[in-house]
Amino acid sequence: MSDRTEGYASAVVAIAQAEDVLERVPNELSAVGRAVAANEELRRVLSDRSVPASRRIGIIEDLLAAQASPVTLNVVAMLVGAGRGGQLDTIAEEVLELAAATRGEVVAEVRAAVALTDEQISKVADALGRASGRNVTVHVVVDPEIIGGLSAQIGDTVFDGSVRTRLDNMKERLS
Repeated sequence: MSDRTEGYASAVVAIAQAEDVLERVPNELSAVGRAVAANEELRRVLSDRSVPASRRIGIIEDLLAAQASPVTLNVVAMLVGAGRGGQLDTIAEEVLELAAATRGEVVAEVRAAVALTDEQISKVADALGRASGRNVTVHVVVDPEIIGGLSAQIGDTVFDGSVRTRLDNMKERLS
């Protein structure tokens, strides 16, 4: 974590707190960061300072206008305008961590084959909280490779109940 990206992450958390959307903005920013990281052309354009900032911001507005909160849209536009479009995923991870720490929690990255309902997320947070002895904020990443079940990571600790891992273990035992 660089001081530069940490500074941006701190500013995003402060903005989200001031606007009373600290629950929503980190998750939306994380989704944007993952999308940019997964699309090399988008990442290149958003981080290319030879492309006018107004054009880069326009791309973000077109992509997010109907899906993200106005605060998230403004935060992403600010980051892209500041030339940090290529670092959205890194900044988003730091925002998630700082927002959780602000609430006295740790972030658990939970991978699932499909999106989870709010009730499922709550149950997963409770179970991970009991297993880790900490208050947990669940950040869900949809990963079709999981096939079914869940895989969760809190810091260096991994809780893996995914079908993919079970199949791999079974394959290994049968070999």
